[in-house]
Amino acid sequence: MMRQYRALKAQHPETLLFYRMGDFYELFFDDAVVAAEALDIALTRRGKDGGEDVAMCGVPVHNAEAYLQRLIRRGFRVAVCEQLEDPEEAKKRKGPNKLVQRDVVRIVTPGTLTEDELLDAREPSFLAALAVDAGDVAVAWLELASGHFQTLATGRDAVAAELARLAPKELLLAESAAADPELAPALADWRDRLVPLEAHQLAPAAGAERLRRAYGVDSLDAFGTFAAVELGAAGAVLAYVELTQKGARPTLQPLRSQTVEGRLGLDPATRRNLELVEPLAGERGATLLGAVDRTRTAAGARLLKRHLTGPLTERDAIAARHDRVAALVDDAERRRRVREVLGETPDLERSLGRLGLARGGPRDLGVVARALDAAGRLYALLADAATPLAVAVAQLAAEAALGERLATALVDTPPRLARDGEAVRQGFDAELDAARSLRDEGRRHIAAMEAELRTETGITGLKVRHNHMLGFFVEVGAPHADKLPARFVRRQGLANAARFATPELTELELKLHEADARARAREQELLEALTGEVVRSGPVLTAVAAALAELDVAASWADLAVAEGWVRPELGDDLAFVVEAGRHPVVEAAVDRDGGRFVANDCKLGDDDRLWLLTGPNMAGKSTFLRQNALLVILAQAGAFVPAARFRLGVVDRLFSRVGAADDLARGRSTFMVEMVETAAILNQASARSLVILDEIGRGTATHDGLSLAWAVVEHLHDVVRCRGLFATHYHELTDLEARLERLACHTMKVREWRAEVVFLHEVVSGRADRSYGLHVARLAGLPPAVVARAEVLLDRLERQAKAGPARLAADLPLFQGLEPEPEQEPSRLEHELRALDPDTLTPREALDALYRLKALATAAEDGG
Repeated sequence: MMRQYRALKAQHPETLLFYRMGDFYELFFDDAVVAAEALDIALTRRGKDGGEDVAMCGVPVHNAEAYLQRLIRRGFRVAVCEQLEDPEEAKKRKGPNKLVQRDVVRIVTPGTLTEDELLDAREPSFLAALAVDAGDVAVAWLELASGHFQTLATGRDAVAAELARLAPKELLLAESAAADPELAPALADWRDRLVPLEAHQLAPAAGAERLRRAYGVDSLDAFGTFAAVELGAAGAVLAYVELTQKGARPTLQPLRSQTVEGRLGLDPATRRNLELVEPLAGERGATLLGAVDRTRTAAGARLLKRHLTGPLTERDAIAARHDRVAALVDDAERRRRVREVLGETPDLERSLGRLGLARGGPRDLGVVARALDAAGRLYALLADAATPLAVAVAQLAAEAALGERLATALVDTPPRLARDGEAVRQGFDAELDAARSLRDEGRRHIAAMEAELRTETGITGLKVRHNHMLGFFVEVGAPHADKLPARFVRRQGLANAARFATPELTELELKLHEADARARAREQELLEALTGEVVRSGPVLTAVAAALAELDVAASWADLAVAEGWVRPELGDDLAFVVEAGRHPVVEAAVDRDGGRFVANDCKLGDDDRLWLLTGPNMAGKSTFLRQNALLVILAQAGAFVPAARFRLGVVDRLFSRVGAADDLARGRSTFMVEMVETAAILNQASARSLVILDEIGRGTATHDGLSLAWAVVEHLHDVVRCRGLFATHYHELTDLEARLERLACHTMKVREWRAEVVFLHEVVSGRADRSYGLHVARLAGLPPAVVARAEVLLDRLERQAKAGPARLAADLPLFQGLEPEPEQEPSRLEHELRALDPDTLTPREALDALYRLKALATAAEDGG
């Protein structure tokens, strides 16, 4: 057995080997040591093999998914070795061939999961490949559980953004690409997910051949036009699937090539700063996805995430999504009933994926039946619905007959696995019913035989029993063991009883076993036939699943729009950006939960003021205002309505956000270095159609350095990039640029001072701030009063020293030539008196008089005298 184990392990050295032994998966040697520590299970050592102690541990087969999930999350890959025959059959062989045949049937990796127990139902799980050929780069990605398969040809500078959008569980790429210094920054966040390949494994010719074979076609022309690097990347994905699935072929959706131009550009920093799907801190509800997700199906939730992470830039495609939402916004009753049915709709998409890989079971067939039933009910609800829903609705009526056949064939709650039995409904198949009848009536036959044997032998305590060792047997008390007829063959003797077999009991047992085997075999035949029907209808059923997900997303957006008062965006091809009473969807939800009221704000970036310079105190809401306008763009171009009274938008090609501060110690970058890298990316990549939001650029270095950089960035955005933008700053000196830059407009956060307190009104108004109220915030944060008091003294001194110069900062460069040293002030009378005193020569009476005199001078100075 250990020779068999070692041979299989040698074929899969980079994995943990789950070696099936009866009801357990066993791990041996180093695998056992690693798995025992990772899973926190017992590690034992038994005997030796080749002079080496045999370390071992195991997990039960019936609960293997839970252990697999923990190993996969720790980054391990697991080769699953199954028994390929019944151990009883192996025992019938003579000699050394008695060993049960085993082989690896699957390699479980993070990017190739299909089981519900191993996946997050509401999150896509992509396996991706990156192919590089000189300056050409392509990404291909597949979700094995659903069959989504797409490619994208792009440039090296866009790799980081695409990987951030996809967040692949595994990334295949050539070893040379993994070591490419130009790609290193893009790959830095994915190093623990890289799977290095040899260059020939990404060859375009081999990739094209694998694709033709996978789709059963002679030409890929029907799927569109693909660049050579796209074919190489897609082929590498398929090769990896073939390797890990041991030849099992998934049900693939048609391969589609995406274009960068069709989607809103969002770099990793922007995705992170805006907290689209991952929070910087806290829970999922603090993200845009968490705040807006009202989908009722798992597939709808996954599609919603894809829409939010990849908004569109083609106006007609965006408008089509808005049309679908509007159709459901306008019909409240229909929307309610649609969402009710969707709430009862199972995950058809992933069940189809498992069935296509021959990894599904009766439960997945039941999912198909229930999903088709839900699709039929939705079709009845929407058949006369508005035109925007027509395409999705038309798909829902497909394969209704198959759904009815599955519903007729299967019990209401089918088991997960075929081997569990009792999946096919009584009355569906006469042959199966007959076999089950004989099997199930076995108890009645056994009871009748028991009564007959008691009458025949006169032994009232005679019983017919069963166990796994002997099968059925006759049991009598020990005193009666010698009184039985000759046909009773002794099988086992106990202290107080004896067990026997009889010809008629053996014959009945054989019939019962045969009936059970026939029932199981017949049920398996029926389930395989039903699975075959589903797989053959895969393309049509995939379209049904896609229609259900699209409808769920549209209904979710509609429900949110009605409940929260969101409006349809007005799209244009110009550079308009007009927001009336805009709100931050995540912050507003949090404020509402706390019983507060979110303050809405307008924002108009037009020809005369396309760049706003926003000043104002800390905690007044600058960052919230910046983020909310960026999120309005993402929502609008994802296909949603938006939280505003009105939103007119000239479609944005790329959105950049630099808000908040964080270091990157793993890559040796300080907070300021990260800020500069992100700012550089914005200035180099933004276009006139982009929207840029920047918050407090330059704060991580010396004041003059930071002010200089912020000044230069504002000028570059205004004069060179000429994009729409919001620039928040505490450098109030920058507001003087409004006189020089014709399309720069100054705005500020409104505050009110009342009884020595500062009230933040969270309103954006035209104008400029003269203070940041940082000391007020420090006091609110709980800094010791002595520290705040000292800071007030220092602030007053610094402000007095800076009065002369900043008003002339905008005149010209060099930037600080207008600054002059503060002129020395004449000493006050009080200071003259203090300097004239000699404490060592004063009598007590003279000292007291001097103190009174100084006090009088101080009082006069306070009164302005």
